[in-house]
Amino acid sequence: MSLLQLDDATRALVALSAAIAVGNESAIEEHGRTCLAEGAPEAWVDELLLQSTLMVGWPRALSAVAIWRRIAGPARSLEDGTEYAQAPAWRARGEVLCREIYGANYDRLRANICELHPALDAWMVTEGYGRTLGRPGLDLARRELTIVAQVAVQGAERQLHSHLRGALNAGVAPDVLDAALAGVRPFLGARELALLATLLNRIRTS
Repeated sequence: MSLLQLDDATRALVALSAAIAVGNESAIEEHGRTCLAEGAPEAWVDELLLQSTLMVGWPRALSAVAIWRRIAGPARSLEDGTEYAQAPAWRARGEVLCREIYGANYDRLRANICELHPALDAWMVTEGYGRTLGRPGLDLARRELTIVAQVAVQGAERQLHSHLRGALNAGVAPDVLDAALAGVRPFLGARELALLATLLNRIRTS
């Protein structure tokens, strides 16, 4: 699914993603309420919260989930993800999704991660891309925008570069990427802002 225009619901979701990465509880509540006001489906936010365990870790993700539950009530997820008998299907789904995001760099990524540790490669594909990012409820383009927000907040250069490209590979139009990042910049320090500018210029000119 391509994302050719930035709607207000997506803009709010991306800002919420950055707030989760910062761990600012008042900002999480503010942007969570904005998501509801702008008509973001509750399942979008639930999926963002689940995938945040991958990007910012369990402590910040769990704090954000607790705030969201107070705002929105019970979970609206479309897949519960508790049946580990589905692991082969998660792995297959993860391989397809990871290849879509990384494109021509997919095989090199897998080799590099496996060299770091084979378990990391298996977890990345099965748990990360298959079980988590491959879930229904939030399309890949919006998932990539929210991932970009969270790795930008952390100043994680390699992951930010990869997911900026991944957003484009997932169908995010370049002007939509720029517009979405406007809502992320207030969460960034000087170093992170400079890094984001450098990497955006790099992907535009490559």
